[in-house]
This record gives sequence, C-alpha cells and structure tokens, in this order.
Amino acid sequence: RKLLAFAFLFFFFWDKTLAQIAPAPPLKVDNITSILEKGGQFTTFIKLLKATQVADQLNNQLSTPDPNDGITVFAPSDNAFSGLKPGTLNSLSDQEKLQLVQFHVLPTLMSTSQFQTASNPLRTQAGDVKGGKFPLNVTAEGNQVNVTTGVVNATVENSVFSDRRIAVYQVDKVLLPLEIFGTAPEPAPAPVVPENGGLVSSPKAGVKGADVAGAVSLKFHALAMGFSSFAVFWAIFGRF
Repeated sequence: RKLLAFAFLFFFFWDKTLAQIAPAPPLKVDNITSILEKGGQFTTFIKLLKATQVADQLNNQLSTPDPNDGITVFAPSDNAFSGLKPGTLNSLSDQEKLQLVQFHVLPTLMSTSQFQTASNPLRTQAGDVKGGKFPLNVTAEGNQVNVTTGVVNATVENSVFSDRRIAVYQVDKVLLPLEIFGTAPEPAPAPVVPENGGLVSSPKAGVKGADVAGAVSLKFHALAMGFSSFAVFWAIFGRF
C-alpha cells in the first residue's frame, strides 16, 4: 500500500510540474487579411495587399508584442474599386501598385478622435510628402472624416477594426496618389520670334494695310487724270 501511495503521489506531482513548465500556447494575433476578410467587402484590396507583399509586411509588424507606433489602414471597398476607370489597375507597373497600396497605410496608429487634430499632410508608407508627391490630408467635421489626395476626395464610411496595434477604416474611394495619377499642367506655347528680330505682323493687318494703300493710289490716279483732261481742254478752247 505504501508503495502504491508513493507511486500515485509521484505521478501526481510529476504531471502537475510538467503542466507548470509547459509553454503557453501562442497568443492568437489577427492579421490584416483576416481583419478585412471579416469585413466581407474588401476582396480587391486583399488581392493587392497579397500581390505587393504589403500584407506580409503588416502582419510582421502586428506580430510584434509591443509595437512602437502601430498602423492605420484606409481600406477601399470593392465598390470603391469598381468606381475606377476600366483598366486602371492593369495599367500600373508593379512599383506603382506597391506605392498605391502603401499610400493607404499610415505608419502610426490613429483613432477617430485624433483625426480632429491631425497635422497635414499625413505621412504614409508610400514615401516622403515634403516634395508634394504623396500628399494625404485628413479633415474632420463632427463624425465625418474626409481624406483628400490632390486627385480624389474620399470619405471614411466606418471603422472596420481597432485595437492597440492597428486601426482599419473603410473609405468610399480608392486613394489615388498625385505622384501616379496627377497630371502636370501643359506649358504655354513659346512666342514666335522672326529671324530678323522684328515683330511679326498680323496677316489681317497686312491685308488691310494693302487695301488702304491701293485705295489711296487709285484716288491720286483719278485726280491726276482729272488735271490732265482739264489741261487739254484749256489748250484747245482757252484761246477763244
């Protein structure tokens, strides 16, 4: 009996010790793909995130136990992508697709209340905003948040997900960056300078001047003919 009791106590404490030193199961972390899939209307944006590998980058950041700044994502819905001109995405190079997706990601975590005091332009993962290539401005009036890019004006429709690491907001339009979709103004045509350095006369002005000169010439010709006729008349009949 003593031996059985000893064996029972041994295995009891052994199992309890193993349970204490066994590693805890890994903490389940939501990634950007699963967050958007739960939203149910971000199929096109998910494809772009995966194709450009931005999804992997964001998921690596989310797996960090204590992220420094967090992430903010403006996610265009499938309806937003359907509003683009046909062939818009296919016309982009791989680099431009990457920049387009990165333009929807802020390297800082922003709550809806922080949009009220945001300092524009906001910095995105697409690049530096100082050169005016990727400007992203946010304005908030009451509960409405607007996002402007210099090409489109979008509205934040709702908050998809938010925690201490990431905030995802649905926008009603694809945020098109100025660097890719902006159009530079056409330069004004240079003035025509003649080879001799003089002024170029207007064709209409030249024709009008020629008409005036011709009219004056005809008047003098008629006057001269009148004086000649008078002289001949006087030579013949003046002696009578």
